[in-house]
Amino acid sequence: GRALKTGSLFCEVNEGVKAYGVGTHRHIPEIEQVLSDQAGEPLTVCFTPHLMPVNRGILSTSYARLLKPCSSAELYELFAAFYRDEPFVRVLPEGELPNVSAVRGGNFCDIGVVSETRTGRAIIVSAIDNLVKGAAGQAVQNMNIMEGFEEDQALQVVPLFP
Repeated sequence: GRALKTGSLFCEVNEGVKAYGVGTHRHIPEIEQVLSDQAGEPLTVCFTPHLMPVNRGILSTSYARLLKPCSSAELYELFAAFYRDEPFVRVLPEGELPNVSAVRGGNFCDIGVVSETRTGRAIIVSAIDNLVKGAAGQAVQNMNIMEGFEEDQALQVVPLFP
């Protein structure tokens, strides 16, 4: 949970967005551990979260150096193929980027990808409802997998937007 602080009261954050935990966020070690495990080598990340005046939702923008040039269409195809069988990951069509309002109340992670050829980087934008996918929904999904239930058991909830 969060401690009550003046800087996180609605009247203080409404109509604004601010960075916090710059370079020191408590989830950096966890992020680096998971990415390093997946890559098979130690990786470090630069992670800066931002406080938005919304009740729920996390919008993340990640950058990765491309090993070889590729277009946004190729990047989309790569992500779409990788997540094809994942019931709660929606890779958005090329040119579309996620919005936290589209995942509110659901267990989905929406992903949009762009290849920035000028810098040789992939830009990945994702959105989740942190109270469902980031907490209870993720717990139910993991329990379903561990207990041999259908992965989407009790999670076939349509997000609240619009």
